[in-house]
Amino acid sequence: MELSYLDAIVLGIVEGLTEYLPVSSTGHLTVAEKLLGLQVDHPAVTGYTATIQIGAIAATLIYFWRDIDRLFRAWLAGLRSPAARADHDYTLAWAVIVGSLPVGLVGFAAQSLIKGPLRSLWVVAAALVLWSAVMWYAERVYAARLARGGDRSEDDITVRDGVVLGLVQCLSLIPGVSRSGATISAGLIGGINRVVATRLSFFLAIPALTAAGLYGLGDVDTSVIGVGPMVVGLVVSFVVAYASIAWLLRFVATNSLRPFIWYRVPAGLLLALAVGVGWLAPV
Repeated sequence: MELSYLDAIVLGIVEGLTEYLPVSSTGHLTVAEKLLGLQVDHPAVTGYTATIQIGAIAATLIYFWRDIDRLFRAWLAGLRSPAARADHDYTLAWAVIVGSLPVGLVGFAAQSLIKGPLRSLWVVAAALVLWSAVMWYAERVYAARLARGGDRSEDDITVRDGVVLGLVQCLSLIPGVSRSGATISAGLIGGINRVVATRLSFFLAIPALTAAGLYGLGDVDTSVIGVGPMVVGLVVSFVVAYASIAWLLRFVATNSLRPFIWYRVPAGLLLALAVGVGWLAPV
């Protein structure tokens, strides 16, 4: 079951395009793998899926390198000096650190469930539709808050925000929910500015995706996947993810998440139809 270079390019594009858009990368990768005739629950395939996320996380590291460096320096300074803890970047760094822990713990504990039953296309279809309702609600709550007097900036982020978004991020382990869709929605409900919530979602992605990618390396069998396709998938996911990050940040500056909802709901219903009539096997 060696992946072709075409398979690697397609999966790299899907990963890079959907990792940061609120449409669920895991859900789209699962569908893409089915359409390519791959066994979605095969260890080599699930390992490859997790590993090409490293390309997307590399794009995040490079795009936000200055922010990461700033937060890291503020965190180190705060550990050494009580006076430095007055810098809000110290608090923001702790919010990212604490918020990154829940998904790692839950992901490790539920790995058999994530790699097995949750890979069902029925789960993906249901999650695409149902989480869209949460995203719609988040936008309504956020709009109401704006009407009452404004949203919260990056300087208003607390460690509690990190905990809340981190806990909600755990729901993204369900294919179809979307990690960015979950964290951005939680941020909007909490009154966080949409662009700030999106940036915070990216920051929370760094530890989570890095851990998932490195852990997935253990399942990769290059004799099955092929070294060449693995490298191609990583490179393609990096390039596409970098472009997706830049586009999404510009998009959310002036737009709501509703266009993604208009995509998610029909996509989920179409997928359910495809599985229901037998066009695609659910697992």
